[in-house]
Formats: sequence, structure tokens, C-alpha cells
Amino acid sequence: MTFVNRKKELNMLEKRFRSNKSEFFVLYGKRRVGKTELMKQFLKHKHAVYFLADKRNMKDQLQELGSIIGEQFNDEILMRVGFQDWLQVFRYLKQHISSQQPFIFAIDEYPYLVELDPSMSSLFQKGWDEYLKNTNIFFILSGSSMAMMESETLIYTAPLYGRRTGQLLLTPLSFTQAHEFFPQTSFQQFLSIFTITGGMPAYLLQYKTNKTHKQNIIDAIFEKTAFLHNEVEFMLKEELREPRQYMAILQAIANGCSQFGHIANATGLEKHVLTKYLHVLQQLQVITREVPITEDKPHKSRKSLYSICDQFFRFWFRFVYPFKSDIEIGRFQTVQQKLQDEFYLLESFTYEQICRDDLVNTYAKKLFSFERVGRWWNNHEEIDIVALNTETDEILFAECKWSNKAIGTNVYDDLKRKAQLVDFGSAKRTEYFALFSKSGFTPAMVQKAKNDGVLLIPQDHEI
Repeated sequence: MTFVNRKKELNMLEKRFRSNKSEFFVLYGKRRVGKTELMKQFLKHKHAVYFLADKRNMKDQLQELGSIIGEQFNDEILMRVGFQDWLQVFRYLKQHISSQQPFIFAIDEYPYLVELDPSMSSLFQKGWDEYLKNTNIFFILSGSSMAMMESETLIYTAPLYGRRTGQLLLTPLSFTQAHEFFPQTSFQQFLSIFTITGGMPAYLLQYKTNKTHKQNIIDAIFEKTAFLHNEVEFMLKEELREPRQYMAILQAIANGCSQFGHIANATGLEKHVLTKYLHVLQQLQVITREVPITEDKPHKSRKSLYSICDQFFRFWFRFVYPFKSDIEIGRFQTVQQKLQDEFYLLESFTYEQICRDDLVNTYAKKLFSFERVGRWWNNHEEIDIVALNTETDEILFAECKWSNKAIGTNVYDDLKRKAQLVDFGSAKRTEYFALFSKSGFTPAMVQKAKNDGVLLIPQDHEI
């Protein structure tokens, strides 16, 4: 896999590697997000062993591990006979790790080992406490099942809680980072790609720049043998015991059911069951729950809206799942028409997310320190982005327009009107305004922005 832009994560791992103390590090994140490649980059040119756990029986995996570690330490007997159990692994490492040279032992997809033996984390706890914690080791446990990684290593009741010295939740690449996969593409071209793949490296690698956007979708998603054809179903089956119920929830949200009651009506699920399922999907970073940014107690708010935040899931439930029967037999005409008519809606949603990230990462320093950033709405009106700081009594209002038409003064005037409806701060609050636009701004809007101090941002470039 191509390795792109994980400089911050690599630097953090390198810094810990040079700490001259034993490390028990937990690395976790969604499938396909790039954990394995990050580890392999980190392990390059170091005294290290990488072991990928799987669903084979434990005896076979210990045999393989013995072969890998035996080769690392030039132990032909170990290479031939393997290990008998995990405590033997830990004892062996204690005896052979040099105090002069740090050693990295990385286990990938650790949850598979736990599935085979529920007592595995207790064994690893004993192995760390009795054999490894005082050695010159950098021990990494990595996994894609986020729920299991948290239950086994991170939460207070986890067997390995208190042993870890650090952890990293690896998240998808940002738009700017992911753009490095296709540096020759324009902002608009890459936004179309990112709307489908998000910042998932494995998905980005399926896109070929020598093909049209339409052909890429057919070859990488619609074709039955394509890598991404059954990706969503595979991921849900790997993570969840009742994938059908979750599929129904996600389909309801994709169809526009954003409120809890509407989702319940669409799926027929009891409210207490739906609450649990929605929470699980949030933990998996597939959906997000939003409340108006000005809500004082967001966890108790009844104004919450649910949306699919994973770009590929969002695309798949809108353009693949409803047309699965046609797609399976290679009949793409209906879905292609829907793509032509509605894909821009997903692009608009993605553009809004990019604008929000850009505002936080690039423009906050020029304006004020953002305490919270999000959307605002009431029963009749909505503002794409609102950023605020309760201590300094400052607030920013922004609109994002993914349109072929330049933004005129009417959009700005309407934003100012809606801003007066937002209940925040004092009567003397300081207000800022920003407009993001795919197609730029009219001359009148540019002049008005200069007079009023409005921040204008066409696509990815500031005026």
C-alpha cells in the first residue's frame, strides 16, 4: 500500500521509541484506515517482529510466531518447534531482549486472539507484569475492532487497563492529507473522489486517474468482483452480531430519517433497542449525532439529528444498497441516472465538512479561539457553520455553497438575518462572518466583504 502523510503519528511513535523505557502501546482504528502500514513504516530498519493474528487455531499461530521470532534471533530450534503457549513467548523475549538495543514486538489484529481465547488479555497482563515491563521493549497491540480494543485494553474494567503507556486512535486522513494520493487533481476533481472514499487509504488506492469518475465507480464498487463491492456488509458482519438491524438503521438515515422518532418508525425497532444500536454505530464512527452548537447540555438535548459520517457508507447506502439487485446482474442504468441527479448532494455535504475543518485548522488563528464548532438550526432556519467562544463572547457564522453560481450579497444578507436568531452570549457579542464558495463571489459581494470585514474563501483559496 502507498504510504501517505502520517508524519505526525510516525514522529510520535519515534519519540516514544527513543524514550529508553519499556512501552506498551495500543493502536486501534477502523478497518482500512492504515494501521498496518503505519506499523510497518515505524518498524523499518529496527530490531522488530511484526505478527498478524488471524482466525486459525492458536497452535498454528504460535508455531508461526515461533518461526518469525526464531528467525529474528537466529534460533533454528525455535523456528522448527515454535512456541507452546503465550507465556513461553514472553519468557523467551525477556531472556533474549538486549538491554543495549530496543526491540519492537507488534501484534496486529489482536482481537482475533481474544476471540479464540477470552482469557488472552489476562495472559498478556501476566506476561507484561512478570516478563516484559522491565525490558527494553516497545510492545504494540493493534486492532480494527474498536469495541473490543477498548473493552480489552482501554476502559477501567479492561484486563490490560493500567498497563498501557500510550494509545493512538488512528483516524482517516483529512481532505488535505488524502489529496497527496492524487496531487495532480484539482480541488473539485478530488472532492468528487473524497466524497466516495473519505480519507481511507485502502479506498483511495482503488481509484485510478486514467479512468473517468464514472468508470472508477463501476470498476471499484459496482462490479461483483470489485474490492469495495461488499465492503460495507463485510465490515458490519465483522464488527456486529446483528448486522441486519444496523443495515436497516443506516438505510433509514440515508433515506433522510435524521430524528430518533423517524428512525424508530422506519425500522420498527423499540426505542431502548434503537438507542443501543445508534450508540454502537457512533462508537464505530459510522454515524454522528449532532445538536445545535449553542445547546448548553448537548447530551440531554431533544434536538439531536443523526447522519452517516463515513463517506463510503454514505455513498453505499444511497447509491448501492437500494439498487443491489440491478447492480448484481450488471444493470447500472438506473443507479447511474441517480448518480447523475443526486451525487452533487453528497459533494455538498462533503464540502461543508471540508470547510469546517479548514476554518478550524487555518482561519481560527486569524479570528479567535474556537471553543466549539458545529451547525445551528431551529424549526425553520439553519446555518452551516457556527463557531463560538463563551468566555470571550465571540461568535462566527459561515455558509458553504457548492454551486456553479457565484455567491452574491443576498447570501450574506440572509446569513446576517439568521445570525440574529441565534441565542448566544450578550447583546455586545462580537460577530464574524465567512462565506465558502465553489464558484467564487460576485464583484458586489467582494466589495461588501472588504467594507464589512467578511472572510471570503473560494474553494481552497482565501481572497
